Amino acid sequence: MKRTHLLILFAFLFISQSCTDSAQKEASAEWPEITAETKPWTRWWWHDSAVNPKDLTANMEELQEAGFGGLEITPIYGVKGHENKALKFQREEWMKALEFTLKEGERLDLGIDLANASGWPFGGPWIQADNASKNIKFKTYSLNGGESLNEKIKLIQQPLVRAVGHQVDISEVKFPISSNTNLRELALDQVRFEKPLPLQTLMAYGENDEVLDLTDKVGEDGTLNWEAPEGNWQLYALFEGWHGKMVERAGEGGEGNVIDHFSEEATRTFLKDFDDHAGNVDISGLRAFFNDSYEVDDASGQADWTPQFFEEFEARRGYDLRTQLPALFGNDTEDTNARVLCDYRETISDLLLEKFTVVWADWSEAHGAIIRNQAHGSPANILDLYAASHIPETEGTNPMRIKMATSAGHVSGKPLIACEAATWLDEHFRANLADAKQNFDRYLSHGVNHIVYHGTPYSPQDAEWPGWMFYAAVHFAPTNSLWPDMKALNDYVANCQSFMQNSTPDNDILLYFPIYDAWSERGREMLRHFGASREDLTKDISEFLLDKGYTFDYISDKQIKQLQVEDDQIKAPGANYKTIVVPTTQYIPLATMEKLIQLAENGAKIVFEDHLPASVSGMFDLENRQKKYHELTSSLEFEKQENLSSAQIGKGEILLGDELDMMLQKVQVYPEELAGKGLWFNRVSREDGVCYFISNWGDQTIDEWVTLQRPATEAVWYNPMNRASGKAKLKNSDKSKSQVYVQLKPGESMILQFYKSDVDLEDYPVWEEQNQKYVVEGEWTVSFEKGGPTLPETYITTKLTSWTEQSDELQKFSGTASYKTTFEKPEGDAPAYILDLGEVHESATVYMNGEKLGTLLGPVFQITISTESLKPTNELEVKVSNLMANRIISMDKSGENYKKFYNINFAANKRENVGPDGLFTAVNWEPLKSGLVGPVSLSPVSETDL
Repeated sequence: MKRTHLLILFAFLFISQSCTDSAQKEASAEWPEITAETKPWTRWWWHDSAVNPKDLTANMEELQEAGFGGLEITPIYGVKGHENKALKFQREEWMKALEFTLKEGERLDLGIDLANASGWPFGGPWIQADNASKNIKFKTYSLNGGESLNEKIKLIQQPLVRAVGHQVDISEVKFPISSNTNLRELALDQVRFEKPLPLQTLMAYGENDEVLDLTDKVGEDGTLNWEAPEGNWQLYALFEGWHGKMVERAGEGGEGNVIDHFSEEATRTFLKDFDDHAGNVDISGLRAFFNDSYEVDDASGQADWTPQFFEEFEARRGYDLRTQLPALFGNDTEDTNARVLCDYRETISDLLLEKFTVVWADWSEAHGAIIRNQAHGSPANILDLYAASHIPETEGTNPMRIKMATSAGHVSGKPLIACEAATWLDEHFRANLADAKQNFDRYLSHGVNHIVYHGTPYSPQDAEWPGWMFYAAVHFAPTNSLWPDMKALNDYVANCQSFMQNSTPDNDILLYFPIYDAWSERGREMLRHFGASREDLTKDISEFLLDKGYTFDYISDKQIKQLQVEDDQIKAPGANYKTIVVPTTQYIPLATMEKLIQLAENGAKIVFEDHLPASVSGMFDLENRQKKYHELTSSLEFEKQENLSSAQIGKGEILLGDELDMMLQKVQVYPEELAGKGLWFNRVSREDGVCYFISNWGDQTIDEWVTLQRPATEAVWYNPMNRASGKAKLKNSDKSKSQVYVQLKPGESMILQFYKSDVDLEDYPVWEEQNQKYVVEGEWTVSFEKGGPTLPETYITTKLTSWTEQSDELQKFSGTASYKTTFEKPEGDAPAYILDLGEVHESATVYMNGEKLGTLLGPVFQITISTESLKPTNELEVKVSNLMANRIISMDKSGENYKKFYNINFAANKRENVGPDGLFTAVNWEPLKSGLVGPVSLSPVSETDL
């Protein structure tokens, strides 16, 4: 009996093990979970914070239903006529509105972020002159031995006032700024008052390198009590100026001075106002605090000083900057000028990191939240600023600018990397959903995995169309005529991000960012800003790598210190890499070069373009540091190999040469062929295996075998527009690469997920069109479902044209129309047909026999229909939404006023659309094409076996 039990037990274990082995051999190919965080978010503009619970709930429910996963509250300027509804920023009623919003967010599963400032940059009425942004001014004097200075050591700041959209005289502005009761109307951008500036230091420089500090010899009235010793003397007097930058686009209670970003006291003073008013408010539902891009210096002059700068400089750079003021301002030898200026700029960078970014991040964590930070445009190494942020965020369309944020996120291991998406895609009211998708795909292909629209205004339900709007947005709000198809776009983003967020980067190259070269090069201004638009410092090599299809992330000197080597892989906190590439570089810190050589000794492969850096950076202890550097580099024994030189060092290798392709091949780094096909892509690593996001924004269909630089046992295509999936066709896979058949129409994107074992899925079809086309002819019934200014009458037509050609009324209409017709099933035995809608303005949702087939955003409006879904006679319905533009044209021509905002009311994107009043106008536009223009056709297709 016991023996029988044992046999049964062994049999059970055998069967269980067999099932386990079988499960291990077969992967589960499933869509990842969709969460609030994988969905796109949107910046939620609160005009003057004139919000109320009823409309907050209504707005949030509409956004949630449209597929948004979260909202970022940014209070901005107000709407004329609603002044009495404004909630003063961060005061009691405002805090209640924030708390209510957070509770509604929890109910609706909408995440909530909050911009720390009303507008941008950080600042407000509680920031007084002592904590406001500063600049440095200087004067020079010459004295010979025995002479005394006749003039007083004084500098009077000249008055300046800049305002948005109108002229303001300085006499209209009172000091301090917080005493002005009409800041909303003034809309100040920058203010300086005429006043004497405080002296920071007075230094004298003699002919024999003698340096004297004369600061304590200057009387209160500016008289210098000093007689010059023998020889010629140059005197430098430094004064602390008031930069005068005001918070841009601020709402009620948020107007005022911008903070000194290099002062911890200023940062904490700014943040304390929130603390002072949030004591009894439950903000536990808040995910993150947000900071818009560093736009302090988009004004007259720069904010380039802080009162403690001399002390901070000496602590970091090891010498007293006051001894080198001639070099700071470019009046010493070329080499000394470059080195002192570099040290000054590096100190500014350190202060922006340590006194603002880190302080703000720590403060946020103390509130149980994180920070989402736009660091671009800062006078600092923005890679380090982004790395210190919980969620780095970028904006714009330049790949190098985007990759600054994503690189720092990848290297430091940030799970989310955000973008300010869809800003100024076109002129007002002319951006369509395909434009937005292209913008999103650009971000996704360069490593962003958290799309945040820019944005959606809060608007009361009773506001007249088009509701409340923001001057620089694409107006993706419920009043937009494209709103019926917004969820399709948002679902697409969520499907893509469900893969990209649950991944780690899989890039081959770390590209050193040679910021010390930029810091050492004198320009028109004291500071250099990075990532504001395009990034010229590495433009040539970055564009070469991108165009060729090499995958890379930028890395800073601070981040290089964190690298390790394991199994010949260079390990950063967030990802592994195959090599480090150092572009042609003049200056490099000694510590960075030492670390690179140490990495090579441990097995890393380091590539230097052209030559090793010529010198260490900076001024302190230069002779000793330069000696160590030359000893370090001269110990490398290079051997010439064709067009490159190689030095074996420890377990690794250092390469020099001007043919980057050859050196990268030498270290077994190869480009992705996808780039050569004009495809955008992002390669990541997921638990299941390597994963590619691939997007085609060329003007031709890609329909061919493409080599990928990763091996595949099995691969599955996931279509994020319709959630279809199926096995990809693979061949010739080896240990380093594979081939996959790619079929992508213009504007189409796919996810390609590799698996380590077999998957139980049908093949994703590769369609081959036959040389036949059936045009859908006959009557179309066109009825209008939503929009305005009024709903036009239904009409019937046998010829598809823009609905604007039907009547004057339809030229004014923006909204959605339903096109219905019937057609006979084509003859033949094709397994499927491509339904081509032809020309569509602007997006379309397709129904066949009452069943929704999908939403098409363009630029190609095609959808595949299986033969089984067709009946002998079929009803086709296409719901098409056009742009807001036609209704706006009518409003502008008839003088209807929708431009009723304070501050920047209502800027045009293009000069030709600026009216006599300086505001945007569409009065010169002709009605834009709208609706289903066609021709609509069916083309039989068959699935190819390749």
